[in-house]
Amino acid sequence: MDARRLTSPPGPSAPLLAGDRVRLRPVLPEDVPVLAAILAEPSVARWWRGYDEARVEGELLVGGAETTVWAIEARLDPAGPPVVIGGIQAWEEPNPEYRHAGIDLFLAAGAQGRGLGPDAIRAVARWLIDERGHHRLTIDPAAANEHAIRAYARVGFRPVGRLRAYERMPDGTWSDGLLMELLAGEVVG
Repeated sequence: MDARRLTSPPGPSAPLLAGDRVRLRPVLPEDVPVLAAILAEPSVARWWRGYDEARVEGELLVGGAETTVWAIEARLDPAGPPVVIGGIQAWEEPNPEYRHAGIDLFLAAGAQGRGLGPDAIRAVARWLIDERGHHRLTIDPAAANEHAIRAYARVGFRPVGRLRAYERMPDGTWSDGLLMELLAGEVVG
């Protein structure tokens, strides 16, 4: 890892957010290897391909001008300390005529299926609506990612269209995505 890149100016500062069972905080340099390891887990890498420490650093630590990134922490062991279980990011369309925001996240295999993903999404959705003034949020999972689609639906996201041949797969074929949206006032939970 190049130490000069760790001191690059970050994207928007991520505020501390909390759900019922998760805490969201800015990504720190020491999170890079942890997040890279999570992204390498087969159940995560299937949907988030090609993430090594350099890419995690560039996209999740440094980020971009319209993207805010958080590390997701939770207690997987009730007696243990909170640990990083994944990452979540929000991007914002700044054009006032099309203003909206999008969310994307990944969770470690051991954190999946416990309601932690919807809890993190709900916290970011409320921040985007209440603090950032967005009226519409989007999310675009792979159409085959039924687990993620169910999690997003638990927060109130609804399918609005299929994105045909949306994402190039490692073998060169294209797979579909599912466009889902949530309007202000539709957050569930």
